[in-house]
Amino acid sequence: MSRSEPSSSAQHGRTGRPRSAEADRAILEATRAALVELGWGKLTLGDVAARAGVAKTTLYRRWNGKSALVVDAVAALFDERLELPDRGSLRADVEGVIQQFAALLERPETKTALMAVVSEATRDEALRGRIRSAVVDRQKRLVIMGRERAQARGELPPDADGEDGRAAAAHHVDLIYDVIAGAVVHRTLVSGERVDAGWAREFTTLLLAGLTSAP
Repeated sequence: MSRSEPSSSAQHGRTGRPRSAEADRAILEATRAALVELGWGKLTLGDVAARAGVAKTTLYRRWNGKSALVVDAVAALFDERLELPDRGSLRADVEGVIQQFAALLERPETKTALMAVVSEATRDEALRGRIRSAVVDRQKRLVIMGRERAQARGELPPDADGEDGRAAAAHHVDLIYDVIAGAVVHRTLVSGERVDAGWAREFTTLLLAGLTSAP
C-alpha cells in the first residue's frame, strides 16, 4: 500500500502537498487516545496535534472542527474492527456481527465519541450527514455481504429483477441495518446492558423468525 494518497485539492488539479496516510493514521489514533484520557469536553485539536506529532495547521487542513475529526476517528475504528467472515449460516453470521459490534461499542473511545457526536448532530445537519456517510453507509456493506451470502446458500430468496427489485433490495438493507444497529446501540449505550452470546442468539431468533413465530 502506498504511504501517501493525493489530497482532495490535488485530485481537483490544484497544487499542494500530498496528504500523508501515515499522518492521518497518527491523528486518528491520537484522537481516540485523547478521548479516553480527556473526554469530549476537554479534547482540543491542539492536544490531538501534539499527541500525533503534527502541526495544528495539518489538522485544520483536513478537518473543520472537533466533531468531524472524532467522527472520522470512530469510522476508522469501525472499518478496522467490524468484519463478516463466513460462519456457515445466516444465523451464525448475524450473531457474530452483533457480538463484534457490541464489543466495539463497549470500548471507551467508541462509547465516548458516539454519545458526543450524536448529541452534537442533533443541532448540526452537516454533522449528521458526515455520520451517515462515514459510519452508517460504510457499515451497510456488512448487510449487503450477509444478504448475498445467504441468498447464495438458499437461505434467503433472490432479489427480484429490474429497477423495482433493486429498490426493494436497497430498502431491505436499510431496514436490516437499522434494526440490528438500533437494538445493539440502545442496549449497550442507552440501557447499559451487555450483549452476550445468549442475547445475540435470542435477538437473531426474533429477527429471522419474526414476531408471530416468537415464543
